[in-house]
Amino acid sequence: MEGFGPWSLVAVRSVLAAVIAGGCLLALRVPLPARRHWPGLAVVGAGVVLGFPLLTTLALETSTTAHAAVVVGLLPLTTALFSALRVGTRPSRTFWTAALAGAAAVLAFTVQQSGGALTTADLYLFAALLVCAAGYTEGGRLARVMPGWQVIGWALVLCLPLTVPVAAFALAQEPVHLTAHSVTGLLWVAAGSQFAGLVVWYRGMAAIGIPKASQLQLAQPLLTLVWSVLLLGEHLTVAAPLTAAAVLVCIAVTQRSRG
Repeated sequence: MEGFGPWSLVAVRSVLAAVIAGGCLLALRVPLPARRHWPGLAVVGAGVVLGFPLLTTLALETSTTAHAAVVVGLLPLTTALFSALRVGTRPSRTFWTAALAGAAAVLAFTVQQSGGALTTADLYLFAALLVCAAGYTEGGRLARVMPGWQVIGWALVLCLPLTVPVAAFALAQEPVHLTAHSVTGLLWVAAGSQFAGLVVWYRGMAAIGIPKASQLQLAQPLLTLVWSVLLLGEHLTVAAPLTAAAVLVCIAVTQRSRG
């Protein structure tokens, strides 16, 4: 966001990731998915390709990366809930207790950081949790019947008719400051976060199940806090690492639980 506006960043990263994914699909001559899979791919595209990146980017205009990272720590619980509703998974009581404890720690941190009230950034982040959890759940379900890289690949390609014109319009309207730092960041979120990361993520969800895989993401807040300090020079409050440590304890419990 040092060099691109929020709409430009989301649209351009999606277009670049779709070019990479589409090239792989063409090179390997992957046939089109069956018609019954397209609604699920549309959910993945709406949640993971468009909704989550846009909503978190809008939140980061007024929120720090560290704050956003801990709020996103609610995503594992949200995904587990979506999985129970959509796929019918039934994790154990120990699993749900640990997942709820991690979520409670995140909520307490959010309210404390916001002075007792939710901010606009928090509303963006909570909306992002809902759409991303739906995309993760649907993608994890599809990854049982097709390779994970094809799930995110087709979802990215499916979004091209929307992301290309939005990218062109946003680049014309929002200020762009091309620096080595901003261009490197754009390439990383396109090739790494938007495509390669989701390739292995969906493969993992198919291998160990959506609920347990979702809880591994409780480690994301701590990792993001570390990188926000090292790469962005942000300063953490005492509450941020303590909250991240609490959710790490919860992740250990969920992975040892049944289901």
